[in-house]
Amino acid sequence: MEMQRQGDAENRRQDQGYRRTKPLTQAAKSEKTFFPYYFFEVAVVALFVVEVVLLLAILFPPAIGREIDFSTQFSPRPEWYFLFLYQLTKYFPGRWTFVGAVLLPGLAFSVVLLAPFLDSGRERALLRRKGAALTGLSLLAAVVLLTGLSLL
Repeated sequence: MEMQRQGDAENRRQDQGYRRTKPLTQAAKSEKTFFPYYFFEVAVVALFVVEVVLLLAILFPPAIGREIDFSTQFSPRPEWYFLFLYQLTKYFPGRWTFVGAVLLPGLAFSVVLLAPFLDSGRERALLRRKGAALTGLSLLAAVVLLTGLSLL
């Protein structure tokens, strides 16, 4: 009987905030679990987002393709991100097309891919890594220049 009273006193002290506000078992029971409570909330938000996207797709349908003018001759052009390659192939006609379409872009991509190994200095400042900066900027300038020339 004495032990039971001591246990009751211990529980009262815990309830009054002396040690813990709630025993672990009650705290664990009062928290929501992921499934099904939070999962349901996430599913409702995801379905709402899908509904909004579908509604916007129905209200504002995209224009499909370009308008065709049948009075002019058809001139196929690649997408904007391939325009520099398109211009590069113009400089290497006939048998040399392989050089402009595969070899030079492949070499440029290899330089970009191997850049961390080619310039492995400890410096981080771009002004002190002149080789890497010059190589990267020249490749970027070449792509921008060739894209601009293909648009003219």
